[in-house]
Amino acid sequence: MSDCREPGCKCLPSTSSVSQTMDEMDFERGIWYAAQNNDLERVEKLLRKGVCPDAPDAAGYTALHHAARAGHLKVCTRLLNAGASVDAATRAGHATALHRAAAAGRLPVVDLLLLAGANTKLPDVDGKTALHRAAEHGHLPVVKSILQACPDLKYRRDERGKLPLYYARGNDEVARLLG
Repeated sequence: MSDCREPGCKCLPSTSSVSQTMDEMDFERGIWYAAQNNDLERVEKLLRKGVCPDAPDAAGYTALHHAARAGHLKVCTRLLNAGASVDAATRAGHATALHRAAAAGRLPVVDLLLLAGANTKLPDVDGKTALHRAAEHGHLPVVKSILQACPDLKYRRDERGKLPLYYARGNDEVARLLG
């Protein structure tokens, strides 16, 4: 059955894979898609038009969350210069841009966020800091950088009572650093 009820209509059925939700269309037109795809020119244009750098997408992520996870240093820098909150947290997961960059192993972005004053002690919904996330994914340079900024984080337990060292299992270099 098609979406259109007109006689002879050749519309695609609503279950077609080419349909797109309003949230998806808003995302693609918004600053989040530009940030995620390293489109600095579009980010600049949207900021000049007055788009708030901290506007959340439908899932609660800001443009900085998207750019940080993807490792887009110039876009992150521009968003921070435009006033993006370095510690903005998502609604459901309480993840910050630092959590996302650390989990993805984006060292230059992690260093930028730390320089911008990111709070290394903020936990996500699981009680994990960015150090837990970096250790969990075996990102040794990121673990080193976060530890340099806040050495006491290696003693911080998550909601399950686990230290970052627990998540380094299987990665001897990260485990040595956290041990």
